[in-house]
Amino acid sequence: MKTNNDFKMTLIPPSECSEAADLEIRVAVFNDSATKQNAVFFIYVDEFDQTGLVSNCKIESDPHKWAFHNFKWKTTGKAGLHIVYAKVIINGKTSVKSCPVNVIKSGTRTLEKISGAWVGINHWCEKESKYWKDEIKEMTDEDWRQIVRGMNEIDMNTIVIQEVFRNQEYVGKHNIEKNGYKGIPFYPSKLYPGKMNIAAVDPIEAILDEADKTGSYVLPGVGLYAWFDYTEGSLEWHKKIAEELWDMYGHHKSFYGWYVSEEGPGDLGGSDTRRQEIVHFFKELKAFTRKLCPDKPVMLAPNCYHVPAGGEYWPKLLKNVDILCPFAFHRMPEDDISPKESANLLQKLCDDAGCHMWLDMEVFLFENGVSLYPRPIEQIIEDMKMLPNFEKILCYQYPGLMNAPWARKKPGGIRTVKLFNDYKSFLKKDHSDKVLA
Repeated sequence: MKTNNDFKMTLIPPSECSEAADLEIRVAVFNDSATKQNAVFFIYVDEFDQTGLVSNCKIESDPHKWAFHNFKWKTTGKAGLHIVYAKVIINGKTSVKSCPVNVIKSGTRTLEKISGAWVGINHWCEKESKYWKDEIKEMTDEDWRQIVRGMNEIDMNTIVIQEVFRNQEYVGKHNIEKNGYKGIPFYPSKLYPGKMNIAAVDPIEAILDEADKTGSYVLPGVGLYAWFDYTEGSLEWHKKIAEELWDMYGHHKSFYGWYVSEEGPGDLGGSDTRRQEIVHFFKELKAFTRKLCPDKPVMLAPNCYHVPAGGEYWPKLLKNVDILCPFAFHRMPEDDISPKESANLLQKLCDDAGCHMWLDMEVFLFENGVSLYPRPIEQIIEDMKMLPNFEKILCYQYPGLMNAPWARKKPGGIRTVKLFNDYKSFLKKDHSDKVLA
């Protein structure tokens, strides 16, 4: 198992947060010696001395293993730009890292702005992606770099790669365990050779490398095995892919965490068997990714429908999910609880489990109930203001729905440029004093 430098620090959420959302500071150090070592951790805010010390502890680390410490810093009354410092002493060696964070004065967790977006290399459904499916396949590595730069221009600094494999299968309706996995990678995988029919050589590397330069944060999508599939076969496949991604791309400073691409329903599967599977899956996957690098969070994005039906399984699941990012609050089923009730219930569940809650906000509408096209900016602003729960808002998705006017490729056409410009105008008007310099 390869390691990619030996000292890491991750902030959740990254770069900025509301006064009403505590900042989680995660620090990990690798014990590269052949004996057990005590790792001594110090976390400071603003002042790199005793006056700025907010946490310190000593953790024993086994040989060739990571030691991990996390701390939640109370941000109430701390509005302004801060510097977080982490220092660790292990095996006679002292290492230091620092990271800026902007605490925004707010009475709610939400900042009412989009801080990042999903990036799908090639959309799973050609009918949904009718207006960009052909052009997105023609995008080169440089075009994917332009996607990162375009997002950075409108302060979307968090990138969730939808998936790194394409395999259009569904839980309970495939025979992968019998016939083998037939998915096609978007990157030069050694585990599953082959290449998706796209112009880019390695869009994952292009996105991560450009994100290094812009100071962005990337969560590669570990998937897709099969939609909503959290069986034992899916778990073992995800472990292999996560390790390969870490070996290939973990050296990038922009590698922020893990996104599990399979999604899922708010009732966690509709049966106790499916609910037990998803609980077991995340317990095992989180333990596995902790061995790769423990400061990197694991994120799940289910819909928000029929959450009460998940019952006792939600608390068990969220113990092993670092970031929950639910979607579709604006289109709740008629027989369900209200969007506010669903958001409040999920918030309580996350708070009780120590899990962060972000929002996966849809910036699209369906044409004739099928094809995606950009939503009007007024509806997006209304969505951002609808619920105050979410410490970070991401949107689905940037490619095909938003494009910088200067980009060489503009999948989705002129409407996507209009949404980009409309959102940029909103950001300039409503958030010009809140953007981290």
